[in-house]
Amino acid sequence: MSNEVNPIKSTRDLNRLKAALHGRNRLMLIMGVSLGLRISDLLALKIGDVRGKDELIIREQKTQKPRRIKLSKTVMAEVKALEGADDEYIFRSRQGGNKPISRVQAYRILNDAAERAGINVGPIGTHTLRKTFGYQLYAQGLDITRIMAILNHSTPAMTLKYIGVTKDEIDAAYEAIEV
Repeated sequence: MSNEVNPIKSTRDLNRLKAALHGRNRLMLIMGVSLGLRISDLLALKIGDVRGKDELIIREQKTQKPRRIKLSKTVMAEVKALEGADDEYIFRSRQGGNKPISRVQAYRILNDAAERAGINVGPIGTHTLRKTFGYQLYAQGLDITRIMAILNHSTPAMTLKYIGVTKDEIDAAYEAIEV
């Protein structure tokens, strides 16, 4: 697995990837891109963490900081369809028992789906979900300093690099302005 993965920038590619996934795996993509969590926090979610709620409150594993996330209508609709007890993992392994899928399995799921969907954005991994979340916020016009705060980064430059905003994209934005 490569350490450097890319966000999915185009809505078309994101929709193709979503169409290549079903059930639990599709939900992993939707929640991953909608919540912006690291994969360790996403896979640790249990049904009771989100069922009947309009926000998610977690303590991030990496930073140990509490985080409150408002759930979108899309996520709430997907969660409503979940079956199982509140203490069951959302992304439950099919190996038996109440255990979440592994990071490696999540990686395989995303890469296999990207291949089936014909998506070629460079390396894809579990962190692609979080990077895509950040990029989608940026594409919708959210101020980079807010995205920086949401992702818990220390500088706007770090956030721009993280979400894959390239010098060419910045140059193209300047070239698009004609007075």
